[in-house]
Amino acid sequence: MKCWHVDAFAEKVFEGNPAAVCVLDGWPEDALLQAVAGENNLSETAYAVRDGERWRLRWFTPGGEIDLCGHATLGTAFVLANFVTPEKTHFVFDTMSGELVVERRGDMYELDFPAYELRGVPVTPEMERAIGRPVKSAWMGRDLVCELESEEAVRTAEVDQALVRALDGLLLHITAPGADYDCVTRSFAPKLGVAEDPVCGSGHCHVAPLWAGKLHKSALRARQASKRGGTLLCRVEGGRCYLAGGAVLYSTAELNI
Repeated sequence: MKCWHVDAFAEKVFEGNPAAVCVLDGWPEDALLQAVAGENNLSETAYAVRDGERWRLRWFTPGGEIDLCGHATLGTAFVLANFVTPEKTHFVFDTMSGELVVERRGDMYELDFPAYELRGVPVTPEMERAIGRPVKSAWMGRDLVCELESEEAVRTAEVDQALVRALDGLLLHITAPGADYDCVTRSFAPKLGVAEDPVCGSGHCHVAPLWAGKLHKSALRARQASKRGGTLLCRVEGGRCYLAGGAVLYSTAELNI
């Protein structure tokens, strides 16, 4: 099994979000897919199988399969565009979240993803204890989104992983307006075996619609304020969230399965 290690939403290695990408001839047992994801120990391992002109795409975290992942989709498109079908610039993926499209534009890849519908939820003491910071407002889609008072509060928050695990929502995103970016965000996924996601594409399918509404603008420049960091160019339009970023190859490996 061949495996590419790609840094997505990155301009150089050691930034953005690392993803493993395996392009397969067919589907092995799910237990093997999960074991490889656990061995890779990255936030996501993506598996792609060709289906005519399209690709079937699945994502596994160390803790299980997930329904949507932005950076590993970008990483998969990067691998296909550079090593599998270099003549292609348009990639269509069938996934648990429906049809996803990625367009290659030079060194950038734009993902066409569904925007999550958010509903406001009450701020609770449990949220504030888990984050260790006051919460200004809270929203729920697939994930829990908590708006904090400032960019500094987002960057310096020291979340309690055990308390985050007890909150509603699959992931937790903490976010605020930025000085140099429209918004800054950090993402935590202890329920999936990922303490902090370096750059979360599906998280920005929550965060971008939220800030598009708050800032009254459809195009956003967003920053994931993790230790590695990454920049996403976001556009919210017609119930869709378009996320653009670059990718860099870190390594290529043959897995001895």
